[in-house]
Amino acid sequence: MSDRTLRTRKLIFTALFAAIIYIGIWVLRIPLPAIVGRPFIHFGNPLMILAIIFLGGGWGFVAGAIGLGGFDVLNGYAATSWLTVSEVAVMAIVVTLLVRALNLKNHSGRIVAIGIIAGFTKVVTSYLVGVVEALMVGTSFHVAVGAAFASCWRRSSTPWRPQSSCRCCTWRCTPFLRGYSRGASGGRA
Repeated sequence: MSDRTLRTRKLIFTALFAAIIYIGIWVLRIPLPAIVGRPFIHFGNPLMILAIIFLGGGWGFVAGAIGLGGFDVLNGYAATSWLTVSEVAVMAIVVTLLVRALNLKNHSGRIVAIGIIAGFTKVVTSYLVGVVEALMVGTSFHVAVGAAFASCWRRSSTPWRPQSSCRCCTWRCTPFLRGYSRGASGGRA
């Protein structure tokens, strides 16, 4: 096959993976109970990993950025879509390095190791995204670290506003955040 045919094929598979990733979030999401926000588990991240493995780091990154970032932009998370694209970039780098280091082409059983390490990387990047989102709304660093660890944040432009339908937010999360951000800890108001 010619180089042009291979590039066209990569482009078509990239678009296909981007659409599958978007659909994997939009259709196949499992809501989680939470004190604040509406978190959910979705199949976009595993599909992103498969795109990176099958297409390579560059094209897999493009597919993941379009699929995951496009979902954020089109579903009310536009303020933090740049963080999602940053997560995809980190995942593309890590998975590409793992595929090269473990020589995936010669042993298909090593994909389990890639999945475990990629999952751990995703947990770390999600935690860091939580810290950055908390800093974006004006909390101090130590409050952002604590709140992200407690998973008391919401992926939107107003993450610290409790939902009116959740009664436990008023007495659990809101005083926690107000006490640390305005109290003697030196945080910003």
